[in-house]
Amino acid sequence: MSELILVRHGQATPFEADTDRLSSLGEEQARVVGAALRAEGVMPTHVLHGPLVRQRRTAQLAGAADWPAPQEDARLAEYDGDGLIRTLAPMLAARDPEFAALGEAFAAQQGGGPERNRAFQKYLETLAAQWQAGSVTHPEVEGWAAFQARVRAVMGDILKFPPGSTVLAVTSGGVIGLSVALALGAPDAAALALNWRVRNGSVTRFTFGGGRISLDSFNEIHHLETALRSWR
Repeated sequence: MSELILVRHGQATPFEADTDRLSSLGEEQARVVGAALRAEGVMPTHVLHGPLVRQRRTAQLAGAADWPAPQEDARLAEYDGDGLIRTLAPMLAARDPEFAALGEAFAAQQGGGPERNRAFQKYLETLAAQWQAGSVTHPEVEGWAAFQARVRAVMGDILKFPPGSTVLAVTSGGVIGLSVALALGAPDAAALALNWRVRNGSVTRFTFGGGRISLDSFNEIHHLETALRSWR
């Protein structure tokens, strides 16, 4: 049997002009998750990461000199969250007053803090559900079906790795949520529900072999002190 370990990247900077980089907290989360995996004796045979800066940097900071060099796989990229917010959200708001009100409520929250996060989460969950259902689309924004297809493809290729492999892949919450849903045979809506629960720097583990994959754990954060835990 083989093992697949999915690591969510460290905290990024979602409310800043450049959303694709690690915050100082995110960099520390990446170092800690790597140290925790090494302490338990994990020795990857393959290290993968998506193409996003936050994914690649997490893999770099978590890695060790005796681990394989990280390899980029574009299929491990997160769904196009920026596209959802910048392109699809205005389209949906133009025809849905209730969603427009959620956007206004989020915009009214200044600075950081839990209130702004709660307002943004409600806004994003509503938008993502419409995106997943195909109710709001744009040619320049990857659709749910395309996102699902590429995650299925990369997971399928990982299942072909030699017996005894230990695959460490640094990716994002959407990919992790969908991977768990696929392994469990859960409906599409479960993938988004799981996505919202994935913490920065968390670990999700699978066992695979013979073309089959089983979930062993989801969203482990015991290696992160309370001060190092974050959602986004």
